[in-house]
This record gives sequence, C-alpha cells and structure tokens, in this order.
Amino acid sequence: MTVFHFFNCAILTFGPHAVYYSATPLSEYDTLGTSVKAALVYLGTALVKLVCLATFLKVSDNESFDPYQEFLKALIGFIDVAGLYFALTQLTHRNISQNHKFQAVGLGWAFADSILHRLAPLWVGARGLEFTWDYILQGLEANANLVLSISLAALGSLMWLRKNKPKTLIPIIYTCAGIVATMPSITSYMRRGLGWHFPEVVGFQLFTSLVMAFISWQLFAACQRPSA
Repeated sequence: MTVFHFFNCAILTFGPHAVYYSATPLSEYDTLGTSVKAALVYLGTALVKLVCLATFLKVSDNESFDPYQEFLKALIGFIDVAGLYFALTQLTHRNISQNHKFQAVGLGWAFADSILHRLAPLWVGARGLEFTWDYILQGLEANANLVLSISLAALGSLMWLRKNKPKTLIPIIYTCAGIVATMPSITSYMRRGLGWHFPEVVGFQLFTSLVMAFISWQLFAACQRPSA
C-alpha cells in the first residue's frame, strides 16, 4: 500500500510534465535539449538563492510572519527572474519558434523545481506506514507551479524577446510577471500571516495559476497580432 501511494503521488507530481511535453508540439520539434538547459540554469539559480538566503536571512525559532524577512526573501526570489532571462535570451537553442521556446524553458524550469523541492520529501514521506494527504497536495502544488512557470516564461518572452508589442499592454505584462515572480512570498504570507492551512494555500495556487495562464495566453495572442 505504501509503495502504491508513493507511485500515485510521484505520478501526480512529475507526470504532468511528461504529459505536457508529449501532448504539445514540443515533442515534435525535439525541444528536450532546451528544457534540459533550462533545468540546469534553474539549479544554478537555486544555488545562488540558497547562498543569499543563508547570508542575509536570520534563522527564526518561530513560524510567525516577519515582514522584513519576507521582503528580503521576495528580493532574493527575483534571482529566478534573472535566471529565466538568461535561459530565454542567452542560451543557444535549436531553430524553434518563440512560442515553443518559452514553453520548453518553462517546462524544464518547473521540472527542476519539482525534482529539487519535492522528490526527497516524497521518497521519505509517501512511503510511510500512515496515509496522508500532504503528498497528494504536494503533487497538486507541483502542477500549479508548472502552469505558473510556463506563464512566467511566456511573460518573460514578451518582455525580453518581443520587440513590437503594443505599448498599452506593457504595464499589464510587467504587472503579471511581478505577481507570478512574487507568488512564493504571497503564499508564505497566507501561511504565516493569515494562518491558512496547506490545502487552502494549494487551492489558491491552483486558482491563481489558471487565471495567470489565461491572462498570459491572451497577452501572448494579442502581441502576435499584426499591428494596425
């Protein structure tokens, strides 16, 4: 039963990444190399973030919300944006379109995040003797993060690669990118500041990811239309 529970949670956590790759044109254009490069960039940015967090943040004995500490975390979190910028603009990619590039980068980014933050807890905890919903919720959280990562990559693609975008959409693009980039700080405030439980936070993440995906899709489609 414990092994069955582990495999169910692992499929829920990592399966959507494989399904997205195989069910979209990404597999047809062989963008796996781009996703792997993006995953390596993510691991590099995660290491830089870890060093910054260890250097500038103090260890707290309680779980209360500290605005100053959370502000520093949010600033350090923008290292992800810098890493995503590097993955989108500086890495050499095969001759793929901008549409496929941001999807491949976002997919690799989200998969690396799931491996780094969820594989070890899943391996240790989901094989326990007692059934718990925590790892199913963790899988749902990984799905929300997949959607948010691809949305942020799409917005980054519009900010840094799309030159002829309508000027009226630029503030909306940057605002949406800022919201997605600060999502970890937002969910941290919900847990520590508002006292939300893990299921409520995951539900908010799922809802927000769908909303941001819809907005990003509309913005990307609007920027692809020929200007009058």
